[in-house]
Amino acid sequence: MTTTTQSQVCVVIGASHAGINLAFALRREGWEGNIILYDIDKEFPYHRPPLSKAYLTSEEGTEQSLLFPKENYDDENITLKLGISVKSINRNDKSINLSDNTVQSYDKLVIATGARPFIPPIKGIETAQNLFPMRTAEDAANIRKAFNASTKKRVIVIGGGYIGLETAASLKKLGAQVVVLEREERILARVTAPIMSEFFTELHQSNAVEILTSKNVISIETKNDINSVICDDNSTYEADLIVVGVGIKVNTELAQEADLVIENGIKVDATARTNDEHIYAIGDCSYHYNPHYKTNVRLESVQNAVDQAKTAAKAICGQENVVYDTIPWFWSDQFDVKLQMVGLSNGYNDIVTRKEETKNSFSTWYFRDEELLAVDAVNFAKAYMLGTRFIKSGQLINKTKLSDTTIPFKPNSFI
Repeated sequence: MTTTTQSQVCVVIGASHAGINLAFALRREGWEGNIILYDIDKEFPYHRPPLSKAYLTSEEGTEQSLLFPKENYDDENITLKLGISVKSINRNDKSINLSDNTVQSYDKLVIATGARPFIPPIKGIETAQNLFPMRTAEDAANIRKAFNASTKKRVIVIGGGYIGLETAASLKKLGAQVVVLEREERILARVTAPIMSEFFTELHQSNAVEILTSKNVISIETKNDINSVICDDNSTYEADLIVVGVGIKVNTELAQEADLVIENGIKVDATARTNDEHIYAIGDCSYHYNPHYKTNVRLESVQNAVDQAKTAAKAICGQENVVYDTIPWFWSDQFDVKLQMVGLSNGYNDIVTRKEETKNSFSTWYFRDEELLAVDAVNFAKAYMLGTRFIKSGQLINKTKLSDTTIPFKPNSFI
């Protein structure tokens, strides 16, 4: 292990899940030098998953959901510089230029810049009234404020991905009239199987959320604070509030300008290190190799941010044989449904669905030939946990037994 001194400095760009967990992990691993984090967001570092859920359905602020208590930063001598952005990285002299016109030197630099919402080039989108993405606490607060101020409570959600659907469910609980417009033939088309798309479509429809697919929005016309959302099939939908959830744009500009390797994100090795030995990248912005799936991936999840941060901290502190090797997992809460996902289903060619006796409780198992790639579990944590175990071990599964609900759901039942 490398011995650090109090004069050494680790600078972290980004103070969300990845950056904050990296800072605390550094202390646990023995980093004795300064740790300084910069983030353009002025809010004290908070959990982001509740943004499309609890933050919308209550008046509570981020103070109720901080990543770590404020006193912990003082206890661990971790310095937060909030509301300050990084303008450039100077690899030659190992420093960064900041928006307050100061320069900060570093011994180690960690890029945890994440991503930002992608705003599609829709005609009239820049002048639309009460149109917001959903990415930050400020976005959630703005949506709630605009919703509370509207009279008819008509909401259009552009995009039928998880963020869009979670936001739709939360606003529906508040009494909104919600219409989800999805460009693809089904919601969640890029991330899950048709049976899951059908389930969540029916779930939202049963809760009076209108799900409309094959709806490509081409323009927004605004008059008297009312938006008319127009699709390419000439259909029009009026909205007092519009939420855009069509994807993200990875924040790689700083890294690219510093001549770091960019490939679907900032490319890193097994320790989260870039092509510069003094610079690491973690979280949503990093593109890393996954040993289990034998391919490079870029993941947008809290789990990836936290686990990769721990790996990078060990590497920065000089631990040997450090390798980031985890099975990805995700979750989504919509109405009374909890979806838990583990693994990566890319490349699947077979699906087994197991429906349980409990209403709205089932699991979908994704296979490539005989190899289990991923599991989606709806209100069924046992499937999620067992699927995780099988994926990690590479256990071969009897698909016929798996689909037979008369067979008890136990670890040895499907072998």
